[in-house]
Amino acid sequence: MANQIKKPSLFWFFTEGMRAIIEHIGCLIFMARYRFTHKGDGHPVLAVPGFLCTDYSMRYLRKFVNKLGYTAYGWELGRNMCDLKDLNDLNRLNARVDEIYRKHNTKITLIGWSMGGVYVRELAKQRPHLFRQVITMGSPFGDGYAPTNGTWLFELLHDSSKIDDNWRRQIPNPAPIRTTAIYTKQDGIVPWAACLEKIEDDLHQNIEVVGSHWALGMNPTVLKIVEDKLVAQQEAENAVSAVGNSPLAYS
Repeated sequence: MANQIKKPSLFWFFTEGMRAIIEHIGCLIFMARYRFTHKGDGHPVLAVPGFLCTDYSMRYLRKFVNKLGYTAYGWELGRNMCDLKDLNDLNRLNARVDEIYRKHNTKITLIGWSMGGVYVRELAKQRPHLFRQVITMGSPFGDGYAPTNGTWLFELLHDSSKIDDNWRRQIPNPAPIRTTAIYTKQDGIVPWAACLEKIEDDLHQNIEVVGSHWALGMNPTVLKIVEDKLVAQQEAENAVSAVGNSPLAYS
C-alpha cells in the first residue's frame, strides 16, 4: 500500500499556509452569518487535534458544535506530540473518554483531525459501545506507513522503530460503528489517498471537500458535514428510542 501512495505535491505543501489564512477568514464570515436552527440533544462531542497542535486548533469546530446544541470537549492533553510508544496517547485519551462518559452517561461522538483522527478511530475500535460515531478530517489511517510531508518532523522527535508494528499494520481496519472520513485532494501535508475508508458501506463513508489540510477544522463545508452527521445520528438514536418505548415493542 505504501508503495502505491505518494506524498502530496510540493505545490500543495508550500501553499498550505496562505490557503489556510484565506480559509480562516472564510470561516469567520461563515460563523458570523450562519443561522443555527437545529437544537441538539446535548450529548458530548470529543474533538482531538492533529500532530503538534493543541485544542486551540479545534476551537472553531467546538464553538460550532456547541452552537448546534451539543457539548463539545477538547482532549485537554496539551500539544499532540504523537507519543505512541506503548500507545501512551491512546491510554491517556481513554482516561479522558471515561471522564466525559461518567459526566454524561451517554455515548460520545468522536471527531479527529489528522493524527487525531487516527486516534479516535482506534478508540472506537477498542470500545465501540461508548461511542455514537466517528468523524475524521484529513487523517491518514488508510496506511500506517504512508509517506507524508510531516514524516521527517515526526522522525526528528520520535524513534518510529519503537512503535508497535502490529498496531501500525492494523490501523486501516475499520471501526465497527458509523464512521465518516473527510478528505481533500488539495491536502499538502498527508496523502489524501491514505485518508479513505477502504470499503464504503452502510457504516463507513468517505466525503471529499475542497481546502487545505491545516484549515480542515474551520472549513465551512466540513462544519456543515459535521452538522449533518450529528443531526442524522441524533434522529437515528431518537427513532431507536421511540421504537423501544412503544407499547408494541413489549407485546
